[in-house]
Amino acid sequence: MNTNGDFEPVFCTIVPPHVLDKLAQHEDTALATPARRTLERDAMERTRRRLTTVIGAPAATPPAAGAGAPQRTVYDAGHQQSLPGTKVRGEGDQPGEDATVNRAYAGLGATFELYLQAYGRDSIDGKGLPLDASVHFGENYDNAFWNGEQMVFGDGDGEVFLDFTTPVDVIGHELTHGVTQYTANLAYFGQSGALNESMSDVFGSLIKQYTLGQTAAEADWLIGAGLLAPRVHGKALRSMKEPGSAYDDDVLGKDPQPGTMAGYVRTGQDNGGVHINSGIPNHAFYLVATELGGHAWERAGQIWYDVLTGGELDSQATFADFARLTVAAALSRYHEGAEQEAVLKAWEQVGVQTS
Repeated sequence: MNTNGDFEPVFCTIVPPHVLDKLAQHEDTALATPARRTLERDAMERTRRRLTTVIGAPAATPPAAGAGAPQRTVYDAGHQQSLPGTKVRGEGDQPGEDATVNRAYAGLGATFELYLQAYGRDSIDGKGLPLDASVHFGENYDNAFWNGEQMVFGDGDGEVFLDFTTPVDVIGHELTHGVTQYTANLAYFGQSGALNESMSDVFGSLIKQYTLGQTAAEADWLIGAGLLAPRVHGKALRSMKEPGSAYDDDVLGKDPQPGTMAGYVRTGQDNGGVHINSGIPNHAFYLVATELGGHAWERAGQIWYDVLTGGELDSQATFADFARLTVAAALSRYHEGAEQEAVLKAWEQVGVQTS
């Protein structure tokens, strides 16, 4: 674990680069142009993020008085690319007419609530960090991201992607990159990077389930359901239940995620396949949660949270490293029994060694 307070210069987006790359090559300019603009902007953000680690990030706004309460601010970027934009809603303000602003505000609150109520964590840094978000970013911007300091949402192009504030799990996913940044700080490459992405999918899904009051059996285990436009043949960006089944479309291609190590993808793209191979630990969590039943944020989520925040998870961890720690965490919290058995069985099913 990172213990010196130096964070990896990570720029984390919800839509994988390989999806945008395919769109950018399409002959239809209505599809290709927004994707190209998004890729260009994402490249600029990655550069800015690296510079931030050299020159230092701006000082964070001090937490508001009263621990255990969110401090949300939503800004309107006005379809420009300057952040944060114009403040349009602060903590405690009544909803306005802009549904995108209201969804962003509610999603920040849902994320804050899950972490506080389920795990006793006060905001993403555990110390009441204010939650800032900018909406209406760029022109037809096809992504949402956490840039190390705040959330940013595009409106989508309307052809392939819709408004990125629509799925609450997208908001929870990106904010969880912040939680990881402040805890294990998993390096964003290869298996540690896939674990970083998987953590965001896991807790993004749990935030959605918590908001809806769903059990593991009732949940759809989809990431980004409602984000794809009607013309797209697909149901979401990813499926934790059935990795590789989220979409199969002539524009987007086929969902490349494997659900087991037998399908592990070795690639130099996407930081070593962080959005692809995350399907393996994603599926392991799904298997644990459904085996245990009930609310997934309770026992299964608690085990994953214990590992993420426990101080033993190395920033360069492999799937096997993480798996062993989940077995140990299950034993430590719940002793020998159903929880540890479910964890052992899940990792065996996805082909990851725990011993």
